[in-house]
Amino acid sequence: MTDTIEAKLAELGLTLPAAAAPVAAYVPVVVAGGLAHVSGQLPFIDGALVKGRLGEDVSVEDGTAAAKACGLMILAQLKAALGSLDKVERIVKLGAFINSTGDFTAQPQIANGVSELMVAVFGDAGKHARSAVGVPVLPLGAAVEVDAIVAIRP
Repeated sequence: MTDTIEAKLAELGLTLPAAAAPVAAYVPVVVAGGLAHVSGQLPFIDGALVKGRLGEDVSVEDGTAAAKACGLMILAQLKAALGSLDKVERIVKLGAFINSTGDFTAQPQIANGVSELMVAVFGDAGKHARSAVGVPVLPLGAAVEVDAIVAIRP
């Protein structure tokens, strides 16, 4: 039987990447109290990490695509941890960290890449609270990193 969310991803022409292994001493997902806490995920497009800084050497379009790629990795981690994305009840909160110069102020626009993905995949259950924060550097030189809190069905 095909999962409903898997079918939605296919309808949108989206393919989940393989869930990335942690790059340090943490686990990708912790489930506690009906919530899945997803560690910060980096943007991989066609297997390559999107590196650089917004306002310097990464365009707004590429940054938005990187945020979407982080969202796809969040979904891949959830599927690996839960067995099925149909166990997702609601996207509760996303935290988007954008590697950006001090004068770059379009962090919310970049974070829309992941926010719009979640709404496209989950509909109203994809609407969430969010932070979009500019930072001077991210792990491995990534352009964007996104973490998530997700309500799950028992």
